Parts: sequence; structure tokens; C-alpha cells
Amino acid sequence: MTTTAAPILDAPLGGAPPGEPAAIAGRTPFQLFWERFKEDRVALVALGFIVLEILLAILAPWIVKLFGHPPNAQFPEQLDPTYGTPTGPSREFLFGVDTVGRDVFARVVYGARVSLQVALIATFLSVGLGIVAGLLAGFHRGATDTVISRVIDVTLAFPILLLALGIASSCSLGNGCAGGLIKPGLSTVIVAIVVVNWTYIGRIIRGQVLSLREKEFVEAARAAGAGSTAIMFRELLPNLVAPIVVYSTLVIPQNILLEAALSYLGVGINPPQASWGEMLAEATPIFATAWWFFLFPGVALLLTVLAFNLLGDGIRDALDPKAA
Repeated sequence: MTTTAAPILDAPLGGAPPGEPAAIAGRTPFQLFWERFKEDRVALVALGFIVLEILLAILAPWIVKLFGHPPNAQFPEQLDPTYGTPTGPSREFLFGVDTVGRDVFARVVYGARVSLQVALIATFLSVGLGIVAGLLAGFHRGATDTVISRVIDVTLAFPILLLALGIASSCSLGNGCAGGLIKPGLSTVIVAIVVVNWTYIGRIIRGQVLSLREKEFVEAARAAGAGSTAIMFRELLPNLVAPIVVYSTLVIPQNILLEAALSYLGVGINPPQASWGEMLAEATPIFATAWWFFLFPGVALLLTVLAFNLLGDGIRDALDPKAA
């Protein structure tokens, strides 16, 4: 019986020679992530908006110098001469003026700087504290796990805004808290947010570590003589990057809203420093007649929170190992 060999397909140009299997190109985790992320146009638009807002916050002094006025400078001649009320947008004041004649455009731009600064610093500190607490609790277990878990439970038992409000209020008087180490204003808001928000990421990391600590690579590292600290930060932590990144992007808008809420309630950023929450509080009594004073900081807050939420959703979907 004569057998016929299967035909050998020629390799494409630039591929493997005929008769040899084509090489499989490997892709890094970041390449896999980017291939999925760039298909989400909504997330890309949100990322572009956030980048533009960060540049706006960094370049705030120059932007205000070109298109506005100093954020704390008062122009009483811009108020209505009859009633002394704010006047609306004009060629000289793009977003109008507030109740004392300050440029709303300039204060919205500087408010972006404050909101992003508070949100990013508070997120970095709270996530870092939560990671360390979660690693210690999940890896060592026993008494360490019990103490950390009970602290998390007690902290989560308080309403978030009420706890943050109490901390911010207690540190907003006199020289602040901790012997003057925590000053009223920006540092007080950051501390209040960190105390409230580290517990969530701590609980997430603890649950992940409880599962990962039983894996073979941990046993191999322990057999090779690695200590507990090396195992936690060299072996376990790199495997927790995905949930950490996703949580961080989703908690940033929550921190922006929390800062705005504290400023709105009068225990956040100290006047006359511009803050979107403080501007909304000032605009509330007159929003029916001075709509611009309420509209522009409100829209800025809305778009910023929405952009970070959409970006977080896109990153979560792109990092999902079950994604196609």
C-alpha cells in the first residue's frame, strides 16, 4: 500500500522555514492588559480626561494667569451695584464671580489641584497601610490576624462619613492633633480619609493572602530559606497587583467625594483655599439666582468622579483573567 505524506504548508513571509513549527510570540502581562484595555473606548476617554485634568492642576498658575485672575483676589466692582449679588460669566470672568467677587474659573481650576492632591495622597497612604495590615494578618494568622481583623471590624462598624467628620472636626481646632503634627486643613482631611479607608483594602488583601500562602511557590521559597518578610513582599505581593490596582482606581473617586463632603460641611480645606466642596457650600444659599457659582464646581466634581469610575471599570475588565 502506498501512503501519501501530508502536504507541508509553506511558512508565511518572515515566519518559520517550511517544515518547522512557527514560533509562538510570548506576551507580557502588561501587553495582555493593554490589548484588552485599548478596546474599551469609554475607559480610554476617561483616561484622557484624567490626564488633561492632572495637567490642568499642575499648570494651574499659568492657566489662571492667561485666562483668569488670582483665585483669592476679590473684585467687588464685579458684584451687582444694586443688590451686591454675584454676576454671571463674562468675557473677563469666564465662569462669573462668587459672593465676594472672586473669579470662579480660577477657583475651579485650583479646586482640581486640591481634590486630586487629597485623593491621590490619601489613596496611596490608605492602600499602603491596608496592604501591610492584610499581608501580616493573612500570612501570620493567629493572634496577629485576630487583632488586625477586630480593628478592621470595629472601624467598619462606624458610618464612613460620620467617622471622618468626627476625626476632621477634632483636628480642625487650635493646633490640630498629635501635638500639632496634624495641622487643620489639608493634612487633617488626608488623615481622616486614611483612617476610614485602609480597612477595605486590608480585608481584601487578607483574603487573598490566606489563599496564596498555601501555594507551592510559597513552600518552595520557604524551603529555599526565605524569611517571612521576603515571602510576603517578594512572593505574595507581586501576585496581588491586580486587585490592588483595581481597588485603588475605584477608591480615588470615593476619596474625592469624601473630601468634597468634608469641605461642604465646613471641616475640610480651610478657606480661602479653593475646594469644590467648599464652593458648593457657599453657592447653596444662592444657587437659584447665581447658578454659575453652583454649576461649574458641581460639573467639575461630577466629571472627575465619573472619569475615575469609568477608568476603574475598564482596568478591572482588562485585568480579568476570564476576559476573552
